[in-house]
Order: sequence, then C-alpha cells, then structure tokens
Amino acid sequence: MPYPQYDRASNHLPLDDQELQDFDDLLAALPVDGAMNVEGVDGFLTAMLLAPPAWLDTWPTADWLPQVWGGDGPDGQPFASGRQRKRAVLLSLRHLRAIDWALQEHARRGDAAQGAWEPLFSVVELEGQRGHEWIDAADWCAGFLQAVDLEPAAWEAWRNDAELAPVLRTIALLGGDEEPAVDSEEARRLADPEGRDGLAREVADGVLEMFARRQAG
Repeated sequence: MPYPQYDRASNHLPLDDQELQDFDDLLAALPVDGAMNVEGVDGFLTAMLLAPPAWLDTWPTADWLPQVWGGDGPDGQPFASGRQRKRAVLLSLRHLRAIDWALQEHARRGDAAQGAWEPLFSVVELEGQRGHEWIDAADWCAGFLQAVDLEPAAWEAWRNDAELAPVLRTIALLGGDEEPAVDSEEARRLADPEGRDGLAREVADGVLEMFARRQAG
C-alpha cells in the first residue's frame, strides 16, 4: 500500500504519554515476532534522522517504515484493519517529526535547550532496591541498529571517526549486535545496572554530537 512521505514541515507536537502507551500496546498486540516496542521505535526513527538526509527525502516510506511493525505481509498483515495500519503510520511519522524538531531545537539553542530532546530509554528498578532507578537503552539501541542495517555502508565514515566510533560501538553493545571481550571493562559495565545507565547516557550525548555533525553537512 502507498505510504505518505515524511514531511519536515508538518506539526511537531509530540505524542503524549497516553498516545505512546496506546502505540506500544498496538505494536505489542500484533501477531508477529518482529514488531518493535516504543523504545525501539524511538531509536529506529532517531537513526533515520541521523542517516544521510536522502534517506527520508527520497526513499519511499514503504522501504523503511514497515520495519516498525515487523514488515508488511499480504492482505494488510500484520494489522487487523486498514484503520489500525493508518494509525500506526500516523503515530510513527508524527513521532519522527517530534524527534526531528527536538534535535533541531537542541542544535539551535545548545545547553539552553536542555530537555528539548530526550530519548525513550527504558527505566529499570531492581528487586529490593525500591526508589533506585536506572535507565537501560537496550531496546532503543536495537531499534537504532535496525535503521543502520538498512544500508550499513552509509555509516562507515562514522565507524572510522575517532570521536563517533565509540558511540556506535556502545550502541552495538547495548543493542546486542556486538559482544564485549570476556572480563573487559565493557563486559563489567554491561553486567551492572549502574554501568548500563552510564552507557545509555553516553549514547544520548553521542546522538547529539552525530546530529550536529549531520547538520554541519
């Protein structure tokens, strides 16, 4: 089916908490194994914005957006109705626009825009440690990597960049695409909630740097 192209001038109103929950519930209820959760969607769409601009401006939306729900099947699958599919498309594109605007705002205002962009990372609380929460970017990074996998060569220059390569390495570690060396510092941090929290924060800082690079051309 045809999908609308991403409109960089569309309304940037972000999804509210209920809309995010409804979107997450919609994706979780689909009868497929490959559908993302909202954290994964957030990472996937963020990577699409960090990718070469031609991706969003020239690629047909049908070439990448169905990744969100595990791909399109015959007769509208995995959705139960065209209305359900349309809602998933509209929520995805609206969320994409909100991320785009927030990153643009941060690029314009710097530290004065603190909080304009915040990734949807998971929050974990360990049993017996009530009130002490950590963030975990595993699902977000897995979604990010699905966008990278659409055309890995497009990210090669950043993989070879001394400043950005560590960020992409961390995303790959948290997203499960790479394994740390046994008994390494990376392995220790991945095994520790506080360490994973720190890695997630490094990813967030790295995204802002990547977006600034992309904006600079």
